[in-house]
Amino acid sequence: MRGGERVLEQMIELYPAAEIHTLLHIPGTVSETIEARPIHTTFIQRLPYAATKYRWYLPVFPWAVEQLSLSGYDLVISSSHCVAKSVITESTTPHLCYCHTPMRYAWDQFDAYFSRERQGNIRYAAIRAIIASLRRWDRATASRVDAFAANSVWVAGRISRYYGRSATVIPPPVDTEFFVPTENGKLEDYYLVVSALSPYKCNEVVFEAFNRMQRRLVVIGTGPDKERLEALAGPTVQMLGQIDGKELRSLYQGCRGVVHAAVEDAGIVPVEVMACGRPPLVLARGGASETILNGVTGTLIQEQTPEAVIEAVDRAEATPFNSEEIRASALRYAPDRFLSRFSTFINTSLENLH
Repeated sequence: MRGGERVLEQMIELYPAAEIHTLLHIPGTVSETIEARPIHTTFIQRLPYAATKYRWYLPVFPWAVEQLSLSGYDLVISSSHCVAKSVITESTTPHLCYCHTPMRYAWDQFDAYFSRERQGNIRYAAIRAIIASLRRWDRATASRVDAFAANSVWVAGRISRYYGRSATVIPPPVDTEFFVPTENGKLEDYYLVVSALSPYKCNEVVFEAFNRMQRRLVVIGTGPDKERLEALAGPTVQMLGQIDGKELRSLYQGCRGVVHAAVEDAGIVPVEVMACGRPPLVLARGGASETILNGVTGTLIQEQTPEAVIEAVDRAEATPFNSEEIRASALRYAPDRFLSRFSTFINTSLENLH
């Protein structure tokens, strides 16, 4: 389950009668809790290949989200990483936004998503023109939100930089009752990557580091970068694709650590492995770096280079980590903590509007 889905489940727990509005919905792809709610979609739902190629329709996302009918509601809460924060509400309806990130590909990570090398000159120029228009719209429509919450200090900074708005930091929930340490505490000699296989995740940096070290690396996830990464994988790198939650938990419990070299907005995976009592190795930039105490509950990777990953692995293996201390740190992200913080944010925001 992805971070945005977990947040939505918690919102539903607070408001069990809530209705859900989204650009499109593919039945069976989200949890039963979400599927049980009334789900309203846009015209994108009916477009060709929308279920698998929805990114093709990015240029019409702004138009689609503005067509959502949100009249008659007492409160609108958007869970936004793309265009949800730009919905149009009635003038008397409060609109609160939990922002997972301002659109990465429209702002500071454009080249990570749409590099000239991958797109070619003509396609690259066309995409830049579309994104420039999207960026102006994204900034202008931030005024439709009455109050922002962010999933990390890092994202709160991006909201301030791109939207000129302040945000209350509320870390996302992690299922700390499911992700638990193993009873025997037995470790095996492997590290994990749990990630979407996309260019901006910088997984090739980790692959190269483990190829050089000839250390075992188990990779969980799939995505558009899969074939390129398979070509880079050496004999000690094992790619498992998608696995179920119990298999993932078992791998967390037995690993020496999870390695994350991307600039993350928050960092769900590092907290999941911490809940299992194991230390993450995360980049010293972005929201994931906020989840650990360097040298106590995890290890910071100083740069996005194979050399920095190797150096971080060496430091991690020289550190006497305490599984109970790591687990205790992860409990800050328990769902009840999120519900308490988010409820306070809603109540305070509504009071400030009156």
